Amino acid sequence: MKPVLPIAALFGLVLALPAMAAEQKPADAGKGAAAAPAAPAAPAATAICAGCHGADGNSAIPQNPNLAGQVAQYITKQLTNFKDADKATGRKNAIMQGMVATLSPEDMKALGVYYAAQPPKGGIATDKALAEKGERLWRGGDAQRGIPACAGCHSPNGAGIPAQYPRLAGQHAEYTAAQLKAFRAGERQNDPNRMMQMIAVKLTDQDVAALAQYAQGLR
Repeated sequence: MKPVLPIAALFGLVLALPAMAAEQKPADAGKGAAAAPAAPAAPAATAICAGCHGADGNSAIPQNPNLAGQVAQYITKQLTNFKDADKATGRKNAIMQGMVATLSPEDMKALGVYYAAQPPKGGIATDKALAEKGERLWRGGDAQRGIPACAGCHSPNGAGIPAQYPRLAGQHAEYTAAQLKAFRAGERQNDPNRMMQMIAVKLTDQDVAALAQYAQGLR
């Protein structure tokens, strides 16, 4: 015969059930619903980036790019290319080469993840007429000159395509224009299959300025 609990013990168990359930709620919280991913902590290496790119990746200096919201893999690739400046796929910049000298592959990956998670503040086009010209080229390209639409790789809203093409939305017009000119002159050669070089050589100075203005106003 199975032992039977005394009435007093049963009564005590019933009273204890609500308290037991209350104690279990925190442990069970979040089950059945997707928990919001935690924002990545700032890597120690951000201390060397903040002076030029801002603590949160939103640069106050037009000549230095915004990193907030940028594609993580793109940031890591650029840092790697700066470190490999002497290689065929390297990217030369005396300041950045010095900055990345002590960074490990793990540091560069962590920086990419951190800045990609930061909210970009965005910008506005300061020259409306020029931005309208840029929009036509961005969205439709120029078939006669063999210039493809920028939207095809960088997306219509400039958000880019993760792991392939960078975000250009809200980027400083001065920085974007400088990079297009560097591609055009062959000074920058770290783009896959020289794609940007082949496109940039077909752009006039006005095209460059127009595209930079339009991209700056995208969000």
